[in-house]
Amino acid sequence: MKNNAQTNEMATASIPKLFFKLAIPAVVAQVVNLLYNIVDRIYIGHIPEVGASALTGVGLFSAILMFLNAFAMMAGAGGAPLAAIALGKNDKEKAEKIMANSFSLLLVFAVFLTLGFYIAAPTLLTLFGASEVTLPYAVDYARIYILGSVFVLVVMGMNPFITTQGFAQISMLTTMIGAVINIILDPIFIFALGMGVKGAALATVLSQAVGALWILRFLTGKKTTLRLKKENMKLDPRIFGPTLGLGISTFVMLSTESILSICFTTSLAKYGGDPAVGAMTIITSVSMLVTMPMQGFCQGGQPIISYNFGADNKKRVKKTFYLQFGICLGYATLFWALSMLIPGVFAGIFTDDAVLVEYAAWAMRIYMAGIFAFGAQISCQQSFMALGQAKISLFLACLRKIILLIPLIFILPNFFADKVFGVFLAEPVSDIIAATVTAIAFFSQFNKILNKGKK
Repeated sequence: MKNNAQTNEMATASIPKLFFKLAIPAVVAQVVNLLYNIVDRIYIGHIPEVGASALTGVGLFSAILMFLNAFAMMAGAGGAPLAAIALGKNDKEKAEKIMANSFSLLLVFAVFLTLGFYIAAPTLLTLFGASEVTLPYAVDYARIYILGSVFVLVVMGMNPFITTQGFAQISMLTTMIGAVINIILDPIFIFALGMGVKGAALATVLSQAVGALWILRFLTGKKTTLRLKKENMKLDPRIFGPTLGLGISTFVMLSTESILSICFTTSLAKYGGDPAVGAMTIITSVSMLVTMPMQGFCQGGQPIISYNFGADNKKRVKKTFYLQFGICLGYATLFWALSMLIPGVFAGIFTDDAVLVEYAAWAMRIYMAGIFAFGAQISCQQSFMALGQAKISLFLACLRKIILLIPLIFILPNFFADKVFGVFLAEPVSDIIAATVTAIAFFSQFNKILNKGKK
């Protein structure tokens, strides 16, 4: 009865009340998940004598981390909306098969990614811009983290299936439990046991392992609407094919973040050396304070949009989208103002090095100059995903990063005496152009998509 009420709520509850019921735990979960990404850097940046070099080295691992996340979310972000649409059509059996096939995909990805990245880590990190000083720290962190990548994939890939059923608080607890463990273990392993960056990586892996076990226990238990069953785990192209087709846009979004990280770090290493790379490590950490909460808002809206689209309830789909759009745009604008006014405060969280703080503050004002537009972009693009529109979502994911940002990283420095300024300027230029195109595309197609009705 409780499970039926959980899904019926998607069709009948007040949209603002339901949105915040789902979004607030999702945002909290994203903020807590953010700690997985930045708490290590905060502690590492304050290691006596070697903190700045260690922070720069660990920051170079971001390219590999984003690639792991991309594979996880290809299964999770691709499968969860399709499962919600199936639930909206009262096809629970298909929804469970989608979830189980997504889990099997994650296990396959984990095997190949662990082997490949563990062997190639030193070579890749050198290509990404590691110097003789920073490479040892980067390799030490990377190899331990990579060995535990299966837990990262399960947490990121399966948690969307909890949220999409309406169990936002359980989803939030998944990340909260792991993050609290990570925060506790980090200072013990890094400082008390003297393990340095290896301790930071080990703390993260152990905390992710606990999160993965929590997810699997819930999805195989009695409280969940969709149950993870062994008989549904056999990979079926008819099931996982559409999942990969929809998830490919999220994969492109995240994997191109990895490529972007490589482009930024190699260009900055060329023009500005380790200080510029270190500043980029800080800036990307701060930028997560913008992007991850907005992803949480969109995770709150996705189940409502997907379910009601499957149920052909256009009015509820529209009301949810416009609420989500306004919140994301407002949040992005607020953070833009803060990053322009007090960038040094954000930079100071990650390092005590006064020179690095000053450099990062200068660079942050350039990099974040167009972040206000990102709220419109992420809301529209994620709504395309929630409506099952894989092709246009994929194009928009490619537009900002592949078509605009990557070329601009290499083109703009040619027009400025300060080459580093040109590299950082590529971000706001691409943000504003891509957000404009994405918003126009969404609002011109929204009604057409809704008018297709039930298939």
